[in-house]
Amino acid sequence: MTRWSTDPSDGDRAATGTGREPEGEPGTAAGSDAVYVFAVCLPAPGTAVTAGLTGLPGGQDVRTLRAGELTAVVQTVCAADFAEEAWQARLSDRDELERYARAHHRTVSAVAAGCPTVPLPLATLYHDDERARSALGEQAARFRTVLERTADHAEWGVKVYSEAPAAETAPGHDASRSAASAPPADRAAGGPAGRSGRPAPGAGLAYLERKRGMQARREQRQSEALRVAETVDAGFLEVAAAGRRLRTHAPESARDRRVQVLNATYLVPRHRAGELAALAGALGRRTGARIELSGPWVPYSFVGEV
Repeated sequence: MTRWSTDPSDGDRAATGTGREPEGEPGTAAGSDAVYVFAVCLPAPGTAVTAGLTGLPGGQDVRTLRAGELTAVVQTVCAADFAEEAWQARLSDRDELERYARAHHRTVSAVAAGCPTVPLPLATLYHDDERARSALGEQAARFRTVLERTADHAEWGVKVYSEAPAAETAPGHDASRSAASAPPADRAAGGPAGRSGRPAPGAGLAYLERKRGMQARREQRQSEALRVAETVDAGFLEVAAAGRRLRTHAPESARDRRVQVLNATYLVPRHRAGELAALAGALGRRTGARIELSGPWVPYSFVGEV
């Protein structure tokens, strides 16, 4: 039984997680093999597609495996490389994990360029061909539905940013700046409050007004960000067959003043892909936001919704 990918990564779209069989991992005895499944296709990809694929590091040649009317793209690998301890160690090594994820993605993308393809998550494994054929055959109806839905479509990523305002001064900091900039006579007397330590008349009211103003500006920015996100999302949904909103990301560094207001992905018919760049430009001018478009990708994000 496999698990389905539902969250694409940026850049390479290889899914993470495992699809190992519920009864356990492939055997890890010396020399034992397992069958790694990259994707399921209909119709079968041509031999010219799979012939040039290297698949995962250390595995045998990439090949096809018939499962009823469907065809799986598979590779025989060393089972010990995917035993729990070995795989967990690989997951904790970013460079090693990236190497496997990129190899998985390259294989899936090459196949998807030639025929409708359902990508499977990284590390979908079965003990042997018969186990793989049986398990995939049990999900044939679901695979067919996904293939019908995603055929002649590609996934496109859309990220929308607004410019963050200059950092506002916290109310507690205003007093120190005011004192520092006060006339010498006031500073000598201990500031506007004088030596008595009592605040100047109206200081408390001014403090509350500053806090209310800061809160109002934050609420206004949040409302504007929501409006921009809704506008851009609605615009792309007019072109796309489906869309998904993903978790927004914080700025990568303190110097980055961009605020991400939308992180989304869309399932777009291939014949409409040429409209996307112009659409992004028009929506950017309309909203004043910066819109970044990426793709086309294999539709990883839309295979688990049926």
